Amino acid sequence: ANRESWSWRKDDFSKARKSLERKPLSIERTKGSEILFGIAPCSLALSQSRRDLFRLFLKENSGSRRLVMSEFVLQATARGVPVHHVKRRELDALCRGQVHQGVCLEASPLRFKSLEEAEKPDLGDEESPNRQLIWLVLEQIQDPMNLGALLRSAYFLGVDRVVTSQRNSCPLTPTVSKASSGAIEVFDVYSTDDLRGFLKAKTAEGWEVVGTVSQPEDVENVPVISCLEFQWNKPVIIVIGSEGDGLSLETQLLCHRMLAIPPGRALHPGIESLNVSVATGILLHSICSQKLKHGD
Repeated sequence: ANRESWSWRKDDFSKARKSLERKPLSIERTKGSEILFGIAPCSLALSQSRRDLFRLFLKENSGSRRLVMSEFVLQATARGVPVHHVKRRELDALCRGQVHQGVCLEASPLRFKSLEEAEKPDLGDEESPNRQLIWLVLEQIQDPMNLGALLRSAYFLGVDRVVTSQRNSCPLTPTVSKASSGAIEVFDVYSTDDLRGFLKAKTAEGWEVVGTVSQPEDVENVPVISCLEFQWNKPVIIVIGSEGDGLSLETQLLCHRMLAIPPGRALHPGIESLNVSVATGILLHSICSQKLKHGD
């Protein structure tokens, strides 16, 4: 009997799966749109005017999240965005199995801003000479989870601008928005196709360019110091390299100093470095906390 029951379950599962495969999700996507997922990214996208918004999809019978879902309905109604209550599996299909928390939003993609927009003179007192500015520059960060986590830390810790290299860098995808906990919905991210030209121009304007390294012995011709010893009294750019290779040699040579995070123990070979987003969070906290002290 057990064998028969197992066989029936197996057949039943197989039929159900085929039925799902035969019936693709009947939601026609708006051309050029993408699907945001997760409570924070969708809520922040709805509250800002950065994207075109097409449709909001909420999980029906959302139980403990009923209050959150009713807030979403109010937000969407205020923006004139149609709301669809759908089954969980439809949400899963919309965002390809990512963790959606019962919410998906069909919207236009976010684009990087150009550096020309960053240089506009309408930034108010942000550009005043007495203000300690800190910009974060990302060279070839390719993992969307890392990029999202980096942007979340930069936003939280008070970085004034984030600039990425266009080449070999991850775009601002829904996964990046989710990993940033929606920070990219409220925080501008800039991009340049000439990272080295940008760093040279900033140096000429009196900024200090500071690189980062996990293995100090790998660096030649640029002084390396612990992030705990780093002090700054003029605008600073922190440059973070790619997950695998770190900063390119050409970019290293444009840095005035390189920062390293001192480990708390003798490290086992093979685990001698930190994840790039974790390392950046530590470095930014160390540097931004000085900014806060000076501002008091």
